[in-house]
Amino acid sequence: MRAWRHHLHAHPELSCHEAATAAYVCAQLGALGVPHWGGVGGHGVVGVIERGSGGRAVGLRADMDALPILETTGLGHASRHQGVMHACGHDGHTASLLGAARALLADEGWRGRVVLVFQPAEEGFGGAEAMLRDGLLTRFPMERIFGYHNWPGLNAGEVVLHEGPCMAGAVNFEIALTGRAAHAAMPHLSADPVQGLAQLILALNGVVARNLDPLAAGVISVCTLKAGEARNQVPQSAAMGGTMRALTPEVMALLRRRVVALAEGVAAANGLEAAVALFSALEPTINHGPEAALAARAAKQAGLHVRRDVPPSMAAEDFGRFLAEIPGAYAWIGNGGSAPLHNPAYDYNDEILPVAASYYVAVAKAALA
Repeated sequence: MRAWRHHLHAHPELSCHEAATAAYVCAQLGALGVPHWGGVGGHGVVGVIERGSGGRAVGLRADMDALPILETTGLGHASRHQGVMHACGHDGHTASLLGAARALLADEGWRGRVVLVFQPAEEGFGGAEAMLRDGLLTRFPMERIFGYHNWPGLNAGEVVLHEGPCMAGAVNFEIALTGRAAHAAMPHLSADPVQGLAQLILALNGVVARNLDPLAAGVISVCTLKAGEARNQVPQSAAMGGTMRALTPEVMALLRRRVVALAEGVAAANGLEAAVALFSALEPTINHGPEAALAARAAKQAGLHVRRDVPPSMAAEDFGRFLAEIPGAYAWIGNGGSAPLHNPAYDYNDEILPVAASYYVAVAKAALA
């Protein structure tokens, strides 16, 4: 597993461009003797291991894509692709699922079908949706699906399973305000989109504080601003970009409505026109209760340290799209004291590869039983 991961880490590929990664996964599955299919929902790969006839079917999922981040680890297996790195640990997820496949092949103590789902384009590019549209569940039927994400800051090898929401849904937004340009010394001749953006930022900061139930969770963050080219001109237009997060579809619907309404209201109050774009929507990752309990029991029986007391995260993960279709659960496995996810100094902890593979195997066998 370490060799697989180091190869993948050294050769990262961005979302929707995982051709060599998918080919590598196919080669390893082929070497193991696992029937597999490529090109599922883009560069997705699906392997199927069957033991006996009939019986139940369970899916195990790992993601494969990397991020547009310049790696600074200086490790021997550091990225060889300038400006691209596995800063989220998808290399480890993929390697541990391959390890689980090898372990399941050698284990005769189960019957049924295990569907190995190697997903592309997780980082905001709809890889789960693409695999579903390409017939994942009809071509490779499964009753339940399980996955995991490594989690820096948790003790290495700790397994966390949430009851209900695990990770947030996410919707990105871009808002452009268009007004009337003028000389900065004559602002009364302008319709100022910069003032509009400033008012809108303050208004958006009030949505969670004043429109959302204090017992619910939501966040709106404005992260990019673009306005003007000259210091002595009120510009014609200005734009902002950001993201909103929520743990439930109901809260996300509220945030979406308020962002659009406030953009249009602030624009009207300032004599501006607003154009609002909402995109890259991810559903919240909400664990199904019976499946989360099953996974926790299986992990404990496999000798893993399981926790059920960790709060969910407002980070997003498109595994939630699978959970909207079939039952399942998503776990976190501690990565120890590594750099945070999406950090140029991050590296997946090789020491948790056996834990992750054991988790996959234990949960699959419990689901099939």
